Amino acid sequence: MSFGDPNNPYGQQQQGGQPGYGYPQQAPQGVPQQGYGYPQAPPVPGGYGYPGGPTEMPGGVKAARVMLYVIAGLQVIGAIFVALAAAAVNAAKNDATLQEDVQFQQLADYSGNALWGITVFALVWGVLAVVLAAKFGKGGNGVRITAIVFGVITAILGIYPFIVIGLAHTVLAILIVVFVAKSDGGAWFTRQRQH
Repeated sequence: MSFGDPNNPYGQQQQGGQPGYGYPQQAPQGVPQQGYGYPQAPPVPGGYGYPGGPTEMPGGVKAARVMLYVIAGLQVIGAIFVALAAAAVNAAKNDATLQEDVQFQQLADYSGNALWGITVFALVWGVLAVVLAAKFGKGGNGVRITAIVFGVITAILGIYPFIVIGLAHTVLAILIVVFVAKSDGGAWFTRQRQH
């Protein structure tokens, strides 16, 4: 005996077996029924549905970390060039033909010292970038804030004194600030850590 299409809610339904399509099933007796629209369990605290926040570093934060390493590399390269320039100024200062030129000697003293200072600053800034990048894995909100401040200062320094050379620094620094300041970056740095 054929009863037609079993998926047709308007057709004749089979007797026995499963209830028809569109009709709620009855729970076995002794099992309390839960009303429609009520949650099965309480919501889980933390971001991304995991207790205590995300368990894997978001892509933007990973990118910001790589950009910090790139900035550190650029700082080392820049420090090498500035150190070579400082050495060249010191060599010119010791040139016998320029020994009597007092103005050149004063400029060479000032320029040489300034170039060595810039070299040290570039190296320190590069080390700070590496330390920040290394702390992205376990660091808290303080690392996030430090990375944002580092990015802003790097962007400003890239614009003002080194307009052409600092363009790469400026772009990378702005991207670091954006990626770390986004909501998924905030969730990563403020998550609960397992000790």
